[in-house]
Amino acid sequence: MENKQRSHIEDTLKSCLRNKFNKYNPEPASMPFHTRLLGHDRLALYSFIHSLNTNFGTSIFEPVAKALGSTRFVSAESQQIAGNLISSEAHLVIQNIMDRLDTSTALPNKPNEIEAIRQVCTKGVMKKVKPTKVDLKLVSKDSTIYLIDIKTAKPNAGGFKEFKRTLLEWVAATLATDPQAEIQTLIAIPYNPYEPQPYSRWTMRGMLDLDHELKVAAEFWDFVGGEGAYEDLLDIFERVGIELRSEIDDYFKRFNKP
Repeated sequence: MENKQRSHIEDTLKSCLRNKFNKYNPEPASMPFHTRLLGHDRLALYSFIHSLNTNFGTSIFEPVAKALGSTRFVSAESQQIAGNLISSEAHLVIQNIMDRLDTSTALPNKPNEIEAIRQVCTKGVMKKVKPTKVDLKLVSKDSTIYLIDIKTAKPNAGGFKEFKRTLLEWVAATLATDPQAEIQTLIAIPYNPYEPQPYSRWTMRGMLDLDHELKVAAEFWDFVGGEGAYEDLLDIFERVGIELRSEIDDYFKRFNKP
């Protein structure tokens, strides 16, 4: 990662954190035992971390990924809409794919699934839809469109059925507008909570095409920012944390009531 790029990521991260401070308002709930045991400032810090964890993806990972991707891709945008129309025939193909995966009568094969949807992407009645927003949209130099759904590090295993449907609907909505578009839709998990052990992918096998629909930790960040981006990002987060430590401490001292 070049120095200019590192500075851009650092500035983005600082801005995201400071923005979170400005908007953060601790829960007013009374917790007298916790407060007397830990103090107002530590309780406020705990509440802040919990709040940050809840929306770390939108408040931290998305803007950082957008900043990182903007230097390697033609465009990088967050919170985008894949499209608002899907053909009735594409709906049928998606449902057929989901049924076969759900009953284990077929294995996920994303390239084949994309082509099956492409064949019918404008056939039948074009129906108005409101698919889930795309967390990160990247367009490469060869015009390939990557639509990425950034998930928490430990997504609920039962949710992968809906994740899969979302990825397929993004394909259908994109191809409805441009049937010739080169499109890839992915689930990204920003870090591996099991390190140094490999990420447990077995819960997704059978629903996601692990080679074409999932990127975890370094796989994701190195894809967005180039080889070594993941390790560089960890260093950047550490540097920003050290630089803002006194600022963070001062912020939480305000909650240390007598």
